[in-house]
Amino acid sequence: MKQYMYVWVVLVLFANTLAAQETKPDSNKKIWKDKDAIKFNFNEEGTHYFQVTFLNQTWLRFNESNHGTTVEGKAKANTFDIGLRRTRIQMFSQVTDRVFLYFQFGMNNFNAQFNSLAGNRKLASFFHDAVCEYKLTKANQLKMGAGLTIANGLSRFSQPSIGSIMTLDVPVFAQATVDQTDEFSRKLSLYARGQLWKFDYRLVLSDPFPISSSGTTVPAIAKNAAFSPIGHTLQYQGNFMYQFFEHEPHTTPYMTGTYLGNKKVFNIGGGFMFQKDAMWYEKFAGDTSFSNMLLLCAESYLDMPLNKEKGTAISAYAGYFNTNYGKNYLRYNGIMNPANGTKATDLISPTAFGNSFPMFGSGQVVYTQFGFLLPKKLLGEKGGHLMPYASYTHASFNRLEGKTMNVFNVGINWFIKNHKAKITIDYQNRPEFKTDSNSNINAAHRRSCATLQFQIFI
Repeated sequence: MKQYMYVWVVLVLFANTLAAQETKPDSNKKIWKDKDAIKFNFNEEGTHYFQVTFLNQTWLRFNESNHGTTVEGKAKANTFDIGLRRTRIQMFSQVTDRVFLYFQFGMNNFNAQFNSLAGNRKLASFFHDAVCEYKLTKANQLKMGAGLTIANGLSRFSQPSIGSIMTLDVPVFAQATVDQTDEFSRKLSLYARGQLWKFDYRLVLSDPFPISSSGTTVPAIAKNAAFSPIGHTLQYQGNFMYQFFEHEPHTTPYMTGTYLGNKKVFNIGGGFMFQKDAMWYEKFAGDTSFSNMLLLCAESYLDMPLNKEKGTAISAYAGYFNTNYGKNYLRYNGIMNPANGTKATDLISPTAFGNSFPMFGSGQVVYTQFGFLLPKKLLGEKGGHLMPYASYTHASFNRLEGKTMNVFNVGINWFIKNHKAKITIDYQNRPEFKTDSNSNINAAHRRSCATLQFQIFI
């Protein structure tokens, strides 16, 4: 129950602040600095403050099921589900010029099948982040922080700002150890981050969680690599980028999806993630072998206005990932999976049901996305903005024996009020694979999914 007390404290504080606004209208300038933010200022300048945000992403989805899929034991060729992709509360405070406190509380992937295997739908909310940070310099050259944090190496999409996503969702494969040895991409970490001239950097030392606490049964050792339940080693991460134009915001470690033409940003960079003996596999019968996990990325990101008068802008990203999890590692994942079982006997993975596909694996991945913000006059002065987009994931995973894994997404955002209120329609086409009687892997029929999202972020 303690975790919910924090939420009530914030809500009470918010209510009291609003009450103060109603009884003391002359104090507006002292308390509120940003009319669009729920923010309590500690000083006249507004540089010391406490702020809270609320976000909810509701999904309505029609999915063409992978072959053999079952829902509560009954075969389902397709499914319709309603779910909460993300529900979050952020609380953060610039306590002094150099001291920063950050919390995030919420839940993810809450639909009718949430925790159906564990049998308790009420186990959903948890603290995502709890970070103490100290700025060692007057500007942003060096910040040191520690706690439960999403600060990661590898890629900008390893630490995405989920309130500003351009596509329907982020490329989750970039959150490389998600819910295996982390807590929804967060780890207990010590980090240094900052901006030196045009360089942005972050270095992270993480203490990963054991795979045995992931909430799923740890599989027995096999010929293909998996996260090892034996031993414990630290994880080292780093991310570096060169910023050609404007600097990106640096309040939290989260990285923006799209600025909707409000900034001119072009970055190139890359990152890494390394953990010694993170994986295990059986080289010979009765032999236990360990291997390191080494993940590398090179990426570029562009987000800039084209015509400020018309309100047009573009957003683009391209990244190359070399992912060495160990011998033939492959993990299926289905985002907020609407199913919970299968009757198929020719699957590569026992979790290859519902909407899942090979998302993580040893091999190489190329990911790219592009969006174009259309002229604001299309929907009238107060009608908002439209932004069509497309994304493409191409993966060559060793385990797939030369078969490539390709996922296509196309969609459109209706920004009713920028990211604060938006509706997204998305169509996804994904692959399916089968094994034959000789255990050879073959490509099967492709499957589709259509999703409507409504996001509110205040």
